[in-house]
Amino acid sequence: MTAREAKIAIYGAGAMGTVLGAFLTKGGLEKVYLITRNKAHVEGMKTNGATVVWEAHGGVEFNVKVNALLPDEMQGKYDVIFLMTKQRYNADILTDLLPFMHENTVVCTTQNGLPEQSVAEIIGAERTYGAATSFGATFIGGGKVALTSKIEAMSMEIGGYQNDNAFTPLLTEILGYASRINNNESFATASENLLGARWAKLAVNAAFSGLSVVTGMTFGEVAKKHKTRKLALCILRECIDVAKASGVQLAKMQGHDMEKLLGGKTAFRRFIAYMVLPFAMKKHKKLLSGMLKDVQNGRRCEIDFVNGAVVNAGKAVGVETPFNAQIVQLVHAIENGLCEITYKNTDLFFRVLDYVGETL
Repeated sequence: MTAREAKIAIYGAGAMGTVLGAFLTKGGLEKVYLITRNKAHVEGMKTNGATVVWEAHGGVEFNVKVNALLPDEMQGKYDVIFLMTKQRYNADILTDLLPFMHENTVVCTTQNGLPEQSVAEIIGAERTYGAATSFGATFIGGGKVALTSKIEAMSMEIGGYQNDNAFTPLLTEILGYASRINNNESFATASENLLGARWAKLAVNAAFSGLSVVTGMTFGEVAKKHKTRKLALCILRECIDVAKASGVQLAKMQGHDMEKLLGGKTAFRRFIAYMVLPFAMKKHKKLLSGMLKDVQNGRRCEIDFVNGAVVNAGKAVGVETPFNAQIVQLVHAIENGLCEITYKNTDLFFRVLDYVGETL
């Protein structure tokens, strides 16, 4: 099967799903279906097409006619399903999707954290694939979304979950059609170390998405201000330590060895990490955490699948993760109305800093 022959579902066509579906369609794939429960968004895409605003490139827009569907409008069997919904609903969603799969249907999850196991529990490991996805988007509505990452920083690293990677070439070929639109030849890459790519992405999400929720700041602001920059590095080091203790070799991020660049233990290596962090996040500086948007809209976010995943993995290998645990606790307090979203929440980390012997 070729990319042009494959019937492709983008299930969960919110902000990032709409960007991906629009790119694939404009790149030349005709059998791409953008599926979401948001009726107004589907109606907007059916009427006016999908519109992507490139915020990081001066607000330039592009529009493309797409196949937009509500879940109850799905028909037939799909060859590839990109799963882009909230991870907490994986079991229910995948069970509902089973009638639309044949015996060789591939599910590629682009979700944050470590979502492959929950997918494999429903459809089996041999058909479970993952994509460590590095770009951000904001939902506008009515068929319109904003892309908040610079095009040259966008990437999707694809690999199989405990299988022989038989479908990785097809997935890479499909995503290659998006490269035609963003002029980024490294957008879609195959990985034989999916878990390493997952942990590299998880470390960045735990640090920047977590702090974005508790402070209300963009990734660029988190990396720029002194307190949040130091806290981000503490969170990153915890993630690196847990991954290492779990036997995971972290994949490179934008060509850089994360452990060497940001995970150093000596005073000199920590100073270097402190200095380079704002530059490392420059291409994603306008990004706001999707979890922040959820909390601001009164929805439960996925903190338990991001920082919470690090905490749980740390417990399994005997590595303490007090900074990630504090993020989880703070976010749940915000969700329950016990705490506000404010930069002053950085002061609530002083007890953790004292515990590990760190200072701001």
